[in-house]
Amino acid sequence: MKQKRKRWSRWLKLLLILIFAGILTAGGINWFMIHQSKKDIETARQLALEQKGKKADAVVVLGAKVRKDGSMCLMLKERVDLGIQAYKQGLADRIIMSGDHGAEGYDEVSTMKAYAIKQGIPSEHIFKDHAGFSTYETMYRARDVFKAKSIVVVTQKYHLYRAVYDAKALGLEVKGISCDKAVYKGDKARKFREAIARIKDFGYTAVKPKPKYLGKAVPVSGNGNTTD
Repeated sequence: MKQKRKRWSRWLKLLLILIFAGILTAGGINWFMIHQSKKDIETARQLALEQKGKKADAVVVLGAKVRKDGSMCLMLKERVDLGIQAYKQGLADRIIMSGDHGAEGYDEVSTMKAYAIKQGIPSEHIFKDHAGFSTYETMYRARDVFKAKSIVVVTQKYHLYRAVYDAKALGLEVKGISCDKAVYKGDKARKFREAIARIKDFGYTAVKPKPKYLGKAVPVSGNGNTTD
């Protein structure tokens, strides 16, 4: 019996050590990613003053939920509104609307583009990234499909750390601007999932796998209507 207890005690200690090491590793990766990205996150106004007329190749707006009635959730609307503001402030003269259009009945990017056109953005200046299924894939496709070298990324701040980190790791010149006008329901759960997603993308950016879809190049220097 004593030997059994000792064996269980050893296994329990090992398990606790592994759990503790896992927590430390996860916390370290999150701290590192945030630390590496935060200096490149600014307000649109600050960035406009800093750039002094120098434009990025594109503003990249990250997708989020579109409701069954075809309207954007408030979080997505906030992102698109700030992307439009960034365009109008001259941070870039092209916008990449990146999101999920993996199913025929669900289309984030067309909803995003249609809204921006109503706000006065020329259709030919808006590119639709139909296969922006993840933050990492969006940044990879911005570089390899849309041939951008410098971008301004738009999303909520908790998400922006990872987006900026991914872009930098893929060799893009990047600045992030955050839209945080509201605290949305489920915010704590989203931030917890984001902490896990940072660990995932830390691995992705080390290995750099290709996205699920790449396809032919559609340079942002061209006409956005070719992506419709």
